[in-house]
Amino acid sequence: MPPELPILIVATRNAHKTQEIREIIGDRYKVLDVNDFPNLPTVDETGTTFLENATLKAVAISREVTGLVLSDDSGLEVDALGGAPGVWSSSYGGEEGNHPKNNARLMAVMAGKTNRSARFRCTMVLAEGGEVLADFSGSVEGKILEEPFGAGGFGYDPLFAPEGQERSFAELGSEAKNALSHRGRALAKVAAWLESRG
Repeated sequence: MPPELPILIVATRNAHKTQEIREIIGDRYKVLDVNDFPNLPTVDETGTTFLENATLKAVAISREVTGLVLSDDSGLEVDALGGAPGVWSSSYGGEEGNHPKNNARLMAVMAGKTNRSARFRCTMVLAEGGEVLADFSGSVEGKILEEPFGAGGFGYDPLFAPEGQERSFAELGSEAKNALSHRGRALAKVAAWLESRG
């Protein structure tokens, strides 16, 4: 019988995020998330940076479970909006995790703006037993489209075209998106670190 894969627990209840991580790293680890552990607490993201929020989640969840915990905090930074929505990307439309409302607000505030440059940024933290082991970051430059395109992905994917592409992340398909994305770039660093650790 093949050996059991080691477990990597993602400190999120966002199934889309877990699936992306599983697609990128899943052949090396059995990727679970907090949905697999019903009694885990909800961690308040009170930080003002991606690193602060990712650390809060990784440390809190790693105190409750056995094994490696990976947390991710990520968001969209729009230059014409002074870097907003940033760490508040998931609640930008006024309701946590409501992607249509977030996208509608972004389209409204960007209407008529000629500078449409933006980036997705991701920070990941690995923790075990309440201690931070390492942190990693990745980003991808691009632009905000004037209207949403594509049915794939999640969040702001229909409104974001990565540099060198005319199509949105939502149009590119998961394999192409994962190769280009902020999360994919951060995860490549996570995977290299885990490999070096053995």
